Parts: sequence; structure tokens; C-alpha cells
Amino acid sequence: MHRTDTVDVVTVIRGELTVVTETGETTLRAGDSVVQMGTMHAWSNRTNETVVAIAIMTGGR
Repeated sequence: MHRTDTVDVVTVIRGELTVVTETGETTLRAGDSVVQMGTMHAWSNRTNETVVAIAIMTGGR
């Protein structure tokens, strides 16, 4: 896992993407979004399908 000093908004366009944090895991599917605000996290594609996602990161300070 890693931490960034940014606010990240990630939206899955195609496939499934699992976001892993210190408190658990959430699987995002097409149309789902997550907002990360400087937390420890990791991304995992646990399928054989290609994931397409849009990520927007902005300064968190």
C-alpha cells in the first residue's frame, strides 16, 4: 500500500477494480467511484478482464 498527499477521485469505466485500505476492501464495478483523501491504499485487478478507469488527483493541502 501507499499514501499520497492528494485527493483522488477514481471512476471505473469497464471491468472491476478492488481498492484496499487499512480498514477493508471494496470492489468497484463500471459506473462506481471512490474518493481517497490521503489514506493508505492499493489497487488490485483480481479478474482476467482489463480495467478502464479515470483518475483525477488534486492537491490535498
